[in-house]
Amino acid sequence: MTKHIFDITEFGAVAGDSTPCTAAIQKAIDVCAAAGGGQVYLPAGTFLIGTICLRSNVELHLAAGATLLASSDLTAFPERRVKHMETHFLPRGCNSCIIFAEECENVAITGRGTIDGNGRSFLIEDKEFWMPYRRIEGPTPARAVFFGGCRNVRVVDVTLTNPPAGWAYWIHDCDHVTVDRIRITSSVDWPNTDGVHINCSRNVTVSNSVITCGDDCIVVRANSASLKENVPCERVVVTNCILTSWCNAIRIGWLNDGTIRDVTMTGLVITDTSVGIGIVLPSRGEERLLDEGRESTVIENLSFENIIFDRGRSCPIWMDIADCEWTRATRVANIRISGFRAVSAELPFIRGRKDVPIRNLSLSGCSFEKVQGAYHYGACGDIIYGAGERNGIRLEHIEGLTVTDTRFDA
Repeated sequence: MTKHIFDITEFGAVAGDSTPCTAAIQKAIDVCAAAGGGQVYLPAGTFLIGTICLRSNVELHLAAGATLLASSDLTAFPERRVKHMETHFLPRGCNSCIIFAEECENVAITGRGTIDGNGRSFLIEDKEFWMPYRRIEGPTPARAVFFGGCRNVRVVDVTLTNPPAGWAYWIHDCDHVTVDRIRITSSVDWPNTDGVHINCSRNVTVSNSVITCGDDCIVVRANSASLKENVPCERVVVTNCILTSWCNAIRIGWLNDGTIRDVTMTGLVITDTSVGIGIVLPSRGEERLLDEGRESTVIENLSFENIIFDRGRSCPIWMDIADCEWTRATRVANIRISGFRAVSAELPFIRGRKDVPIRNLSLSGCSFEKVQGAYHYGACGDIIYGAGERNGIRLEHIEGLTVTDTRFDA
């Protein structure tokens, strides 16, 4: 079957960094969808945009040399009426983004081109903040690319650079998602620049990708607060990726998430990063946090294999269930870690809770070498993770620990 191709320049898009092309690109997408689908083609050049919305059966293809450049005008990223989620309970309480797809099927972003979030326009230096930069005051885009309630999603080959002090990709309540051969590049001292954030989604693969960012590189969560029903996050596979962050390379779960299960990650190279694998259910005060879930957390059936963690600023593995009345958890169990090789400033820190012990944890074929004072701590290493406060390995409230062919060297 011949693929229908819709060149954005035929709809009035003009390359350059000063002429807004949002309306022209949106028209090309809408016409493509109305024709039954096909490819919306971006040739080489820089095209300035505000929010654009993808449609079912549309592939947004960025040719080599093509750049979608986010506008520095905050009014270009308005709040929208959405049907799949309740905006008030979304992280940061807003749905603003650069590229949006809601309840779409067979939707894709492909090609060797670049999405430039123009992130520096949304930041200011602040020596009093916990990172060197903070977001400017105002409704900055909370994520660059946002898929909500979609099925059959592909993101292939594209580079996303300079995310706007918000997550690069948010995959929220989606099914059958493929992320392959992408690059995410952000300054490590920019706040909130998560890489690929997978929430309440099923059958997701992330592979062959390189991610450098200031916040968590790959996140797996089950925060259903914005959805009509509670939805687990399950069947997630991450393979053959290179990760760098001042925060977590991998983060599983957060405060009052629901069920996260059946996750496998293998063949990861993590360097110059604070935490390799973070499974932390934190505490809070009496006031609910905007990014908080509404359930008691269950995390089970996780496998991590063949991982290099080099020049680590803090813990290679950090698991912690806060002893806090507001931190609801039911079960954390069946976690297998094998072939994990770490050289870092700390050894693993693994602490369940008396009423919620970590069950059935196995370490096999691993080596953990602590090299004190060898590496520069980033902001997250110093402040968030308390680098230097822990001495040696900590294992507490664990039921069913198996350690085989594993070395701890301080």
